[in-house]
Formats: sequence, C-alpha cells, structure tokens
Amino acid sequence: MKIEGSVALITGANRGLGKAFVERLLALGARKVYAAARNPASIRTSGVTPVKLDITNPADVAAAAKSCADVTLLFNNAGIAPASTLAEDGSLETARAVMETNYFGTLRMCNAFGPILGRNGGGTIVNMLSALSWLTMPPLAVYSVSKSAEWALTNAVRHELKGQKTLVVGVHAGFIDTDMVADFKAPKTSPQEIVARIIEAIEAGREEVLADDTARHVKAGLGATPPAYLGAA
Repeated sequence: MKIEGSVALITGANRGLGKAFVERLLALGARKVYAAARNPASIRTSGVTPVKLDITNPADVAAAAKSCADVTLLFNNAGIAPASTLAEDGSLETARAVMETNYFGTLRMCNAFGPILGRNGGGTIVNMLSALSWLTMPPLAVYSVSKSAEWALTNAVRHELKGQKTLVVGVHAGFIDTDMVADFKAPKTSPQEIVARIIEAIEAGREEVLADDTARHVKAGLGATPPAYLGAA
C-alpha cells in the first residue's frame, strides 16, 4: 500500500519510535494520522488527531475502534521493557504486566482493528517486535518472552487476515535510540532509520523487516550450530 493518502493509527505515539513514525507519515502525505497515547495531552506533534489509548484497557480500545473507523494502517508500537529475570521472586507479577501490554495489548488491537481494515480494503498492520523475539538477554528476559509470543501472534494474524488482503508486517530490531533503552550501553539505531525501513517494507508489501544489523545477525544465527538462542546474547 502507499503511505500517501492512508489513514494511520500509531500506538505509543508520544515519543521515541512512535513519534518518529508519526512525523514520517505526515511528511509522506498520509491523509490522517491518529496519534495514540495513554495521555493524549502528551502528543505535541501538530497536524495529528490525538487519541486516548491504553492498549491494556478494553474500553479504551473499543472507543478507539469506534472513533477511528477509517484506519487503513495500524502501527502496534506501544510496549514496555522493564529489567527482569524469570527465575526469581516477583518475576510472575512482572511477566503478567509485560504480557498484558506487549502480547495481549497487541492482540486486543488486532481484534478491534482487523475487521475495520477489512472493511476499508485490507490495509496494513505493523507489529513492532524485536531481535529478542528469537533469543533472550538476562536483563530483559520477560520482554524477550513477550516478544516471542508477539511474533507467534503476528504470524497467526497474518494467515487469518490474508483473505481480506491485509498485510501484516513483523518488524525485528536490536536497540533503538529511544528512552526505553537509554540505560543500556550498546550500539543503537536511530528511530528515523528504523521508520524508513518499515515504510519501505509497507510500500513493497513485505511481511518481515530486519531493521538493523543486530536483527539480521540474530536471524542468520538461528540456523547456526549451535543456534543463536542457545548462546549468549
């Protein structure tokens, strides 16, 4: 699909990658951009329609689907990444919170907007995944698990919506230079570079985006001996 003339909704649009995506869509001539955030007052980009949306809140999602029924491009960007492990006291509560946002929140948005996209000609869903969909870093163990689940969700939704001509794009990247990973000392890619690769994939009809060198390296390593997910990140 072409970005020019599209109607887009971006979750987590008030900062970081979501904000970069909003700005690029406007520059490319999207007809309307819904910029969604838990606090719509935090949306400072001009030329957009702010939307109150906490993807863990069913009422918010239902209200967004009702008021944004002209959407043709959905960008599931909102997510959380607390430092966490799995085999320690308290990990279950963290895991529930992360899964509720990263997995169930994305699922809730796909449930709500899949039929809308179908009625509007098919459109596109973009799910922001991670290179950590395929391996685990101990400081982000729960996040890795949630992104693995979201990857499986993306693949399943892709098959389910193919009949209505909806393109479902899974985006894998390493560290992106945003507030979410500000404390991690590692090479990072700018949000603008990631967005440019996503836009290219949408317009070319590609279902998977390996958005940086980290994602490409990890994907290639899945077939190595031993596979990447058995070694250190």
